[in-house]
Amino acid sequence: MAPLSPIGQHRAVRYVEVGGVRLSAVGLGTWQFGSSDWGYGDDYARREAGAIVERALDLGVNLIDTAEIYAYGRSERIVGQAIAGRRDDVFIATKVFPLMPLAPVVEQRARGSLRRLGVDVIDLYQVHWPNPLVPNGPTMDGMRRLLDAGLVRHVGVSNFSLARWKDAEQQLGRPVLANQVQFSLTQRKPERDLLPYAQETDRLVIAYSPLAQGLLSGRYDGTNPPRGWVRRTNALFLPENLSRASELIETLRVIAKAHDATPAQVALAWLIRKPNVVVIPGASSVAQLETNVSAADLDLSDDDDARLTEEAGRFTPRRGAANLPDLARAALQR
Repeated sequence: MAPLSPIGQHRAVRYVEVGGVRLSAVGLGTWQFGSSDWGYGDDYARREAGAIVERALDLGVNLIDTAEIYAYGRSERIVGQAIAGRRDDVFIATKVFPLMPLAPVVEQRARGSLRRLGVDVIDLYQVHWPNPLVPNGPTMDGMRRLLDAGLVRHVGVSNFSLARWKDAEQQLGRPVLANQVQFSLTQRKPERDLLPYAQETDRLVIAYSPLAQGLLSGRYDGTNPPRGWVRRTNALFLPENLSRASELIETLRVIAKAHDATPAQVALAWLIRKPNVVVIPGASSVAQLETNVSAADLDLSDDDDARLTEEAGRFTPRRGAANLPDLARAALQR
């Protein structure tokens, strides 16, 4: 099925205004840039990845999310090269990997990200995961120093519970603008408490894996398994779960057909219909980026929303890791 609308006829990009920032509702995630984890290959890293960023900026997408751990810094370098000369067009979000996230370490790692990105300031600097051994205090002390030095504009967290998000704000003594979490039709936990908190306090929920790593595109089944160890070791792609997801995928297809859209666009539109939510899907090509961005043009009805929410509530995947042979092969191939 063709994308929602020809990209040349694309309406103005939709933005979300939260906490004094204005972000495109559909951003771009860059975990796959330069990484072998997704099976895209080196040619993708050297050519397509930069073209994806440039096209995103051309379309008015300003939220580009990366992390120092993605391909061990290569993702940041690719993004930095692609945005050279266009700093005013982009809101750069990156993340510190929380290995001993004491204040001096946080400051040092931020400077490393600044060098790789080729920028003077990071718009949103996020703690990638909560460290179970290091409390928020030392980490937020480092974040405060970066804010005071003008090296970071906003602080965020990722994969934090509501309690730890609130504590991070208390330790920082300033707003922690965003919490980046896994959020999709197959993973709705943020609706319980994170999203209400964001809506009440003018904060942001950044949804990563908004398409459940491609499951919600309807592209994969038992005859067409995904590439790359990230998906191959994701329990969602076990044959049993692909079967369990069939009704949800069919609902996406029916609604997509009614709107001349794709299932992936419908899944994204369901998320960004919610206040204080932006999505950061990855893209394997410029064409896929354009399709993702067009999801912001899709106006789902209340009935569409209710049908998707009801069907998502029925989806109960088998939890746990994918089969061990696949895990072992993935480890050996890295």
